[in-house]
Amino acid sequence: MTTSSKATGLEILACDAGWRNYHFVKVTTEDGIVGWSEFDEGFGSPGVGAAIQRLSARVIGRNVFQHERIHAELFAATRPAAGGVVAQALGAIENALLDAKAKCLGVPCYELLGGKIRDRVRVYWSHCATWRINHPSWYKPPIENLDGVKAMGREVREKDFTALKTNIFSYDDGKPTGWRPGFGSPFAPEINVDRKILRDLRMHLEAIRDGAGPDVDILLDCNFNAKTEGYLKILRTIADLDMFWIEIDSFNPQALGYIRRQSPHPISSCETLLGLREFLPYFHEQAMDVAIIDTPWNGVWQSMKIASAAEVFEVNVAPHNFYGHLCSMMNAHFCAAVPNLRIMEIDIDRLAWDRELFTHEPEIQNGHLIIPDRPGWGTEPNEEALRAHPPKTTGGLLNYGRKS
Repeated sequence: MTTSSKATGLEILACDAGWRNYHFVKVTTEDGIVGWSEFDEGFGSPGVGAAIQRLSARVIGRNVFQHERIHAELFAATRPAAGGVVAQALGAIENALLDAKAKCLGVPCYELLGGKIRDRVRVYWSHCATWRINHPSWYKPPIENLDGVKAMGREVREKDFTALKTNIFSYDDGKPTGWRPGFGSPFAPEINVDRKILRDLRMHLEAIRDGAGPDVDILLDCNFNAKTEGYLKILRTIADLDMFWIEIDSFNPQALGYIRRQSPHPISSCETLLGLREFLPYFHEQAMDVAIIDTPWNGVWQSMKIASAAEVFEVNVAPHNFYGHLCSMMNAHFCAAVPNLRIMEIDIDRLAWDRELFTHEPEIQNGHLIIPDRPGWGTEPNEEALRAHPPKTTGGLLNYGRKS
């Protein structure tokens, strides 16, 4: 059995993904095996690719089977600036090494994580109505009023999904606009929640429930779009609605714990945290019901450690997953192996050329993702298709709130 294969090359690739870019790490081994991972620079993280390139010299020539040692050495070499973009670079490298190792062994990546617990994973349709409102030129049909929101809910139900997640919108003359002050759109750094936003949010949720019917679970993602006072106002406004969870990002675990103790709905959080050290204060505070882990940011191997700690605090986990198909497959292997799973996020509205970019798309049946048994992550980028869609120099959160 192969137990060693040295990395001989590490490349960064990217392509156009509509309102953002997709980014990939390609690790080549001496045996001709190629390990892939997907990472992101658009969700508030410019510079990840540059960090990966700087770290690549510590990867080339190393045995890809020793991903834990490589991660530990890279962490030691970057310890004074641990976290942030550096941590995301480590996660991207780790994920490519896992893919290479699994392919060397001829097994799916979930076998490296302890083996799969489940063959299929329940998913929720993320950014439901959101993409068709915020990015109507990329995701069709565009949603321009409450009737479109209702139709979106109905589409989820008719396509046999059992859960959906939406966001906060402001309605002016019946037309919805994404309300994202936490991301600078509109620019309102005080991030207060006024009566109109509360009315519009409730109206939006009632419309999507009207379309989805009583048996589809509805999740709401508030992101960083309020502070403690505002989140409590939102929770009071929708206290009587049937919600699967309310997703809240807060930099302060004590503030989030205070919110959770007053919430009539389950709270999920932590998708922007990096490493177990950042998660622990939230676990100790019992700040959320579900810990959301970004496995592309953290690395799937490191994410399993975070999930194990969550289990100690009686907390289930869910992956943060709103990237390309490779990220969805990486998260699928995490979900297959982790015991304390709640549900998996996935975007169903896709770009017209998404299917060209990857060798395999996620297989979804009756609202569940079927875990693939192909070696590695079970998909990889099509380099010819990536070249046919060269990356843009703008996009992601850096473009939010800017005038054209």
